[in-house]
Amino acid sequence: MEFQLPALSADMEYATVGRWLKQEGDSLRKDEPLLEIEADKATEELAAPASGTLREILAVEGDEVKVGAVLAIIDGAS
Repeated sequence: MEFQLPALSADMEYATVGRWLKQEGDSLRKDEPLLEIEADKATEELAAPASGTLREILAVEGDEVKVGAVLAIIDGAS
């Protein structure tokens, strides 16, 4: 499944990717912290939307990404 950047507020359009808390190949549990993003002058943790394996990270630290952009691919999502 594609893990996309959600809108964390009504006026949020972009965010900056902070630190990934998991690496490619790591197992994920739903709602487990996955990465940090910087938006609206605050740092927020984004949780894994499903359990599975983090197959590929598409947005690296420092990237500015638009809401809805694909951040990563999760295999075996359940």
